[in-house]
Amino acid sequence: MTPLLTADDLNHSHKFDEGNPLAEKNTLRVAVLTALMMVIEIAGGWHYNSMALLADGWHMSSHAVALGLSLLAYVFARKFAHDPRFSFGTWKIEVLGGYTSAIFLMMVAGLMIYQSVERLIAPSPIHYNQAIAIAIVGLLVNLVSAWLLKDGHHHQHDHAHGHDQHGHHDLNLRSAYMHVVADAATSVLAIVALFGGKLWGASWLDPVMGLVGAALVSIWAYGLLRDTGRVLLDAEMTVPVVAEIREVIAASPIKAQICDLHVWRVGKDKYACILSLAMVNGVSPEYFRQRLSIHDELVHITVEINQVDRHDQCKVAEAIADQPEFGMSQVDSL
Repeated sequence: MTPLLTADDLNHSHKFDEGNPLAEKNTLRVAVLTALMMVIEIAGGWHYNSMALLADGWHMSSHAVALGLSLLAYVFARKFAHDPRFSFGTWKIEVLGGYTSAIFLMMVAGLMIYQSVERLIAPSPIHYNQAIAIAIVGLLVNLVSAWLLKDGHHHQHDHAHGHDQHGHHDLNLRSAYMHVVADAATSVLAIVALFGGKLWGASWLDPVMGLVGAALVSIWAYGLLRDTGRVLLDAEMTVPVVAEIREVIAASPIKAQICDLHVWRVGKDKYACILSLAMVNGVSPEYFRQRLSIHDELVHITVEINQVDRHDQCKVAEAIADQPEFGMSQVDSL
């Protein structure tokens, strides 16, 4: 028999994510480096008439803004971690930072396309030696920035795989890390274009590489928008833990039918769920909470028990069997 709980037993913290202090510190360092290099590249590209260098500088400006947003997201998530106004913690502030930075990237990609097409239509002379030197310095800054962020990024990756294969990266850290990696790629493109123009007179390479860089930025931004948007909109019903919840209920010695199930993410690898069950023999919700608690990623579990007679339960089972998200496996468990 499930022991009775006191009110104190039911109290718990709503801080579901432990944060990432190392990532916050390194993000600050990278944001400062990126902002300095952004100013140098934009000024150099404008002065030496290099579209590839200018595009890389504008691209880096988006990274500077995005890194600033990532840093602010870490700060605000930490500052308001125990604020009771946030029912399920502050982790999604970090996700919102990643989503916003992706929007900035889309806007910068559009600007890069516009300027590159303009240079293709009306080419102008480029000061290759100076532009190449600035582009190489920019690449070195990007590599240093990636090195600063990689430890936290890979730590999160390894830590995620340690949680029954259901963990997720720190999306805010991923945003910062991928920004500098993408910027390193556009720096390489700028260097290739400038060398091509200097050695073989292929001045058209400069705006073409600007277009290629814009395409890379757009693809990356779309991926980040998709992943962060899914979290912000709680589109989590396809994650593996949902199937595991259903398996736990199906395997229970006390038979119950899932009437309603909601699962959403409240941390990097943490989920909350609300579960409504129909059953003939009443039992405490704590019984099912304890069975579900074997999954460490479930940190906030709410169970509702609806006691019905056997005839009504059969009707419930038949109705739910018609819902594709539940399927016959739950009906067979009755």
